[in-house]
Amino acid sequence: MLGFVGLLTVSIYHRAIVLRAWPPALPEPPEDPYMKYHYVWLVWSSTFVLLWIGLYLWNAPDRKVIWRTSLATALLGLTEPLFVPEYWNPPSLFHLAQRTGFDIESLIFSFGIGGIGVVLYNTFTGKHLVAISTEERHRPRHRIHLTALFVPYILFVPLYFLPWNPIYPSIVTLIVAAIASVACRPGLKRETLIGGILFFGLYTMFMLGLKWFTPGYIERTWNLPALSGGLVYGIPLEELVFGFSFGLYWTGVYEHFTWSRRVSHAEGLREKLVMSERQS
Repeated sequence: MLGFVGLLTVSIYHRAIVLRAWPPALPEPPEDPYMKYHYVWLVWSSTFVLLWIGLYLWNAPDRKVIWRTSLATALLGLTEPLFVPEYWNPPSLFHLAQRTGFDIESLIFSFGIGGIGVVLYNTFTGKHLVAISTEERHRPRHRIHLTALFVPYILFVPLYFLPWNPIYPSIVTLIVAAIASVACRPGLKRETLIGGILFFGLYTMFMLGLKWFTPGYIERTWNLPALSGGLVYGIPLEELVFGFSFGLYWTGVYEHFTWSRRVSHAEGLREKLVMSERQS
């Protein structure tokens, strides 16, 4: 929560102080060709929610996990002013992104990828989350538990004010967060890497779909001159790296925050049997 408050504070500061205006004095978008892309951001973000629904129905044991993670991640959509227009400037409902930096679509997008990112690994492996034992919580390596949780979020603030595009501190923070999680919970190493690869593949497909179904949208929306210039099939390299780094961290984010671990269905049944025998 403190990490989110810090990000939101930076977001508001960026609009109110750095840009010296609230709402920011961004130009009104022209009616044409702007209007032909007006609903792209809404439709594209909503497709993540459609996938979210499918994963929610498929992963019955983790539905509570999906809900909680998605609701928490949705709040990160309020940091959109950090990225508009420095990173991109998407046409949005009621022109909110251009007028305020905030938009409804970012909340939808963040909600969708939050739940997907936390359960994608489980979907492919058939595992689900269970609480870890009290004995495990008191092992020496967990002394850095709180540090591993909050240092990445605190790190974002000074990184943001460096002279680079805001997408880069976001990527660095996600990668550092993933490394910190693995340092505290070495058992997360394999699923962190696999989760990063899985989400990278999924996000790449979504980006390719955006490019194929809305030609010219990426060139019109992303601030390509401010980025590295690297394009993979017309997709900004930064977007692909974001997808990978997000998957790295979000695969284990709920597991780390809630002292949980992943087990197969058979493992879960065995643990329940052992616990029932101890109680009897």
